[in-house]
Amino acid sequence: MKTLLATLLSGTFFLAAPAVHAADAAPLLQKAGCVACHSTDKKILGPSFKDVSAKYKGKDMEAALVKKVKDGGSGAWGAMPMPPNAGKLSDDEFKTVVKWILSL
Repeated sequence: MKTLLATLLSGTFFLAAPAVHAADAAPLLQKAGCVACHSTDKKILGPSFKDVSAKYKGKDMEAALVKKVKDGGSGAWGAMPMPPNAGKLSDDEFKTVVKWILSL
């Protein structure tokens, strides 16, 4: 009871972000073609989604990563460029994908 009360008083209970489930992200990852180069837990051509999550854990990177996924880029994970994905998903769908990746 003390733990629950402490959690409620600290505000962390109310500040928790809504969870994004794999079931929400999986069809979007397929639609955008992400799974051709990435997997959840192993490197293919690009880093695993878990490696991306670990690299950016605790940093406010959601907007920057949405932009990077849409526009593509290179350098953050080596010389292999990531092609642009703009037009494949809506802005809200890109946000769902990035939130799921960061939740891993």
